[in-house]
Amino acid sequence: RLLQTEHDETARAENLPEQIERLTTALTETEDRLAQLAATRKVIDGLTPPDHATTPAETTTATVYQRIVTTLNEHPQKVFRVRELHEHLGLPTDEPSVNVTRSRLGRLVRQGFLEQPGRGRYQKRT
Repeated sequence: RLLQTEHDETARAENLPEQIERLTTALTETEDRLAQLAATRKVIDGLTPPDHATTPAETTTATVYQRIVTTLNEHPQKVFRVRELHEHLGLPTDEPSVNVTRSRLGRLVRQGFLEQPGRGRYQKRT
């Protein structure tokens, strides 16, 4: 048994240089990839306007939904058009932004948080 154990350990020791070489190669490739990603990040950061803080999309979306529901809760009897809601919330009133909010309001209607008393009009569900 002792002789077999020594033989197994010797065989493992003979394989160590190959394992070290494979791991060294993998490490070098990973470091190169990380350097490429860092360079890409610098380019992307250089293209982003400085006045736009980057925030995770989920947080931004959740915040907008919360602001919409909060506004409608604060004005339960008021019927809002999408553009009026944008102005009230201080959001951009360009057409793409308004369309995104229109979709969000539609989801809130389907989920039962809001009601749509007329086409393009939204208010808190009573």
